[in-house]
Amino acid sequence: MGLDTGERHTLVEDGGYAQYLSTGHLAYLRAQTLMAVPFDLRALRVTGSPVAMLDGIRAAWPASESFKPFAVSPSGSLAYLAGRVGRDERELLWVDRKGSTRPLLTDRRPYDDPSLSPDGSRLAVRIEGEGHLWVYDIARGSLARVTFEAGYDAAPVWSPDSRHLAFSAARGGSFALARKSWDGTGSEEVLLSGAGGMYPTSWSRDGKYLAFIQWAPDTDWDVWVLPLEGDRKPIALLRTPFRELSPVFSPDSRWLAYVSNETGRNEVYVRPFPDAAGRWKISTEGGTQPRWAGNGRELFYRNGNKMLAVSIDTRNGFVASRPKLLFEGSYRMNVNWVAAYDVTADGQRFVMHHSRQDTGGDQIHVVLNWSEEVKRRAK
Repeated sequence: MGLDTGERHTLVEDGGYAQYLSTGHLAYLRAQTLMAVPFDLRALRVTGSPVAMLDGIRAAWPASESFKPFAVSPSGSLAYLAGRVGRDERELLWVDRKGSTRPLLTDRRPYDDPSLSPDGSRLAVRIEGEGHLWVYDIARGSLARVTFEAGYDAAPVWSPDSRHLAFSAARGGSFALARKSWDGTGSEEVLLSGAGGMYPTSWSRDGKYLAFIQWAPDTDWDVWVLPLEGDRKPIALLRTPFRELSPVFSPDSRWLAYVSNETGRNEVYVRPFPDAAGRWKISTEGGTQPRWAGNGRELFYRNGNKMLAVSIDTRNGFVASRPKLLFEGSYRMNVNWVAAYDVTADGQRFVMHHSRQDTGGDQIHVVLNWSEEVKRRAK
């Protein structure tokens, strides 16, 4: 991008985490493969064909500004985060309030961003690596792909009538909030586009608003709301020097739960919507990823391996109980600030997922003089 002109040029398709090398190459990831391509820094264009340099790098898709899976030093040494074969074969589970589990989807794949339809009949997921959205028909036991455009899609959010999905679409170096029919028919509709990463998190029950988060270099992650009627001009609800995440509307659309790290750690809060008169701290010892029960009288959130519940009373203002521990388990926590679980409308079951191989941590590998290999192979 030209900082003086604002012009944008697509250098590579289906790539992310780019870094310019002193050898005159651009290094980037495509899925879990580290690629290198000759790059003219003055003309701002690639001058050759991409070459696959290394496989098996652990990455989060879409690319996240806060997660760096590899780095190349000025002297040409490579450090990268290695993911083991089979580590991303995740199992989707039903988990009840006592922590008992049973399989939801027996096929193991790198599922992410699970989202239950409001009518409870379907589950939307992202399959990490390939970066597309799929919908699982729970009654029929069938999984079908929904998005087909080049790029990466993430963070599916259902419309109140269970007929459409809003999602984050990364296309050619830019981001957009898009909408598409749940069955994959028809073309996707761009609701909002921009340069910074943006992820939808909640669709109001009346269908009028879409809550989302967007990254900005001066304020980190912020909470926005996109009106779906009228001129569709986005509204900044929480834009501070702190990181605000995971906004979710209450079922009656009167309240918005969200996460902020203003105290030095992530905590869950609730504020009125659309007015900002007052707010209430829900979590007591840290919390992320809030989700409402369908009746609006309970709010769930996670704190590490713990799933907690808070009773909510809004008959006379807003009153929240002390958090109650439901269960603990080593279920997946997302890198991309999108909830890694969902809950049924009755608040009795949770969709969680974990890896089949979950022992041991990721390993950082270092390759000395890696730039010499780049110069030799990516001419």
